[in-house]
Amino acid sequence: MKAGFVALVGRPNVGKSTLLNHLVGQKISITSRRPQTTRHRICGIKTTEEGQIVFVDTPGIHASQKRAMNRYLNRAAVSALLDVDLIIWIIDRPNWLREDDLVLERIKSAGVPVVLVINKVDRLEDKAVLLPFLEEAAARHSFADLVPVSALKGVNLDVLERKIIALLPEGEPIFPEDQITDKPERFFAAEVIREKLLRSLSQEVPHALTVEIEQFKIEGGLTRINAVIWVEREGQKAIIIGHGGEVLKKVGERARHELEHLLDSKVYLELWVKVKKGWSDDERALHSLGYVE
Repeated sequence: MKAGFVALVGRPNVGKSTLLNHLVGQKISITSRRPQTTRHRICGIKTTEEGQIVFVDTPGIHASQKRAMNRYLNRAAVSALLDVDLIIWIIDRPNWLREDDLVLERIKSAGVPVVLVINKVDRLEDKAVLLPFLEEAAARHSFADLVPVSALKGVNLDVLERKIIALLPEGEPIFPEDQITDKPERFFAAEVIREKLLRSLSQEVPHALTVEIEQFKIEGGLTRINAVIWVEREGQKAIIIGHGGEVLKKVGERARHELEHLLDSKVYLELWVKVKKGWSDDERALHSLGYVE
């Protein structure tokens, strides 16, 4: 048996969460086209006859350190490299940016094998650019392997999984065989609500909101969930509520349907929108809202 922790790292919006969900075979991390969708380290556990892989999804590593939220996201991502057996570094096609150099610096100091995954290759118009890019990448670091994939389309993921298993140490399973994540249902309730907001709102608002679960109560076949959507300004609150409450109602309906599927239960979901000025640039406020490493 093989068993170990595998960190999924990269700059924002390269497809880390999509890759995690497809490798585990179940939705563990929320996804959207917005950078910084992932704000917490999340474990996705896959157990097979060959072994157990504990994937650790991380926020995107980025250059900005201006706000407390940015600093928290970078700390959460970098700290995930401390006690893993393998790093999967994901980049977006042959497209090397300044933030990729920042990720490479962090990876080099981790001292564990690294597999470079080139994601979204299905979107490459000219496949001929891939080989020169792989050669250039190989010159930057001594990678254990380089694997082109499409996380969304499932291309080459079986090859990637075999390579991961081969690189893990021998050992007994770390988690029970039927466990697929380390997070409680309450956490996923907040994440599902936030995902529906991210997919419904304009560019600015998603970065200024977070979701806090005030009540998560199971009563027979019904789960009651009360959640507060925190924003930083009154104008953002008005946008989330929408004209006549239309936006908030639509978000609530979409979140409730997904939560009923996730929890295998009828769900009563109540959403409130409140203002906490400057919460994303306040270390104490972040801590109180669950942003704890």
